[in-house]
Amino acid sequence: MPQYSRRCLFAGRGAQRLAEAVAERLTDKNGETQAIAPALVGTWANGETRIQLQTNVRGADVFIFQAFADHVNDRIMELMLLVDAALRASADRITIVTPYLPYSKQEKKIRGREPIAAKVVANMLRSAGVNRVISVDLHERAIQGFYDIPFDHLSALRVLADQVSALGYDGDDCVVVAPDEGAMEKSVALAQMLQVDVAAVLKRHPKDDPEAVVTAGFIGDVEGRCAIIWDDMVLGGSTLVNAASEVHRAGAKEVVACITHAILCGNAVQQIEASALAKLIVTDTTAPDQAYESPKIVVASIAGLLADAVDRIHRNLSVSELLPDGV
Repeated sequence: MPQYSRRCLFAGRGAQRLAEAVAERLTDKNGETQAIAPALVGTWANGETRIQLQTNVRGADVFIFQAFADHVNDRIMELMLLVDAALRASADRITIVTPYLPYSKQEKKIRGREPIAAKVVANMLRSAGVNRVISVDLHERAIQGFYDIPFDHLSALRVLADQVSALGYDGDDCVVVAPDEGAMEKSVALAQMLQVDVAAVLKRHPKDDPEAVVTAGFIGDVEGRCAIIWDDMVLGGSTLVNAASEVHRAGAKEVVACITHAILCGNAVQQIEASALAKLIVTDTTAPDQAYESPKIVVASIAGLLADAVDRIHRNLSVSELLPDGV
C-alpha cells in the first residue's frame, strides 16, 4: 500500500469548528499537534466562490472537511472547488470528511419525474476527483452504493450513548424509543449500549392523505419511565416535537432525544425549547451556533471518532474497527 509522507487538513466554512477539534486530536510527523492548513475560502463580489490553497500539497494525503447545516448549495460548491484545487496542485489522495451528506434525504424517488439528488451529489464529487468519503449515520445506508470509491460510514451511537449515560439516563427506568420503523435498528443498538429496554412508535399513512403520518400505537412500555428517542437528524423540529408529545401522552415521565445531525432549520430551537423534551442531545456533525446556546440542547463532539478515522486512513489501517457491534 502507498505511504503518504504528509497529511494536510483543510476546512470549508461550514466545518471550521469541527475540523479544528479533529486537528487538536491528531499529531503530525514531527509529533506536534496537527494544524488546519491555510486556505483562502471566500466569495467574489458577484457571489461566486473563491478558493486558493495556501500551502504545498504535492504528494500529500489531503482531508477536506465540510458541513451542511445551512447555505447547502454554496457549501457544496466550496467543497467541489477545494477538491479541484487540491487535485490541480498534485495532491496524492483526496478524502472528504462530510459527517452529514447533503441531499441525503433525497435518496430515492417518491413521485414521478423527481431526481435522486443524493446520487447527483455522489456523481459530482466523484467527477471532481474525490478518492474517498467519510460520513456518519447516513439517512439510508444504501447511499453508500452511489459511490464507486471507498466510503467509510461511521456511527455516532457510542458518542451519543456516552453522553446519555453522563446525564444519568441509563437506569432500569429508562427505555429507548424508535420514532418509526426506519429508526428501529439503531434504536435497538443504542438500547443495548445503555442496557435498557426498547420501544417503538407505530405510524401509518391515512388513505385520504398519503403524505400525512398518524400514530397507530406503541410496541413496548413507556409508562412511568424516562423515554430516550433516537433519530438520525432533526431539521425543522416539528417531527421530533410531535414524537416527544406522543411519547409523553403515552405515559413517559420524562422524554429526552438523541440525534446525530442537528440541522435545526428556521425556528427549530424555539420549538424544541417549548416542547415536552427535557433534553436534546446532538453531535457536532452540523450543529449551528444556536445549538450551543440553548439550555435544552447538549452537544457531544464526534471529533475523537473522526480523528481516529482520519489517522487510520492515513496509516492504511482498518476503519471498520471503529464501528460498534450491530451497527
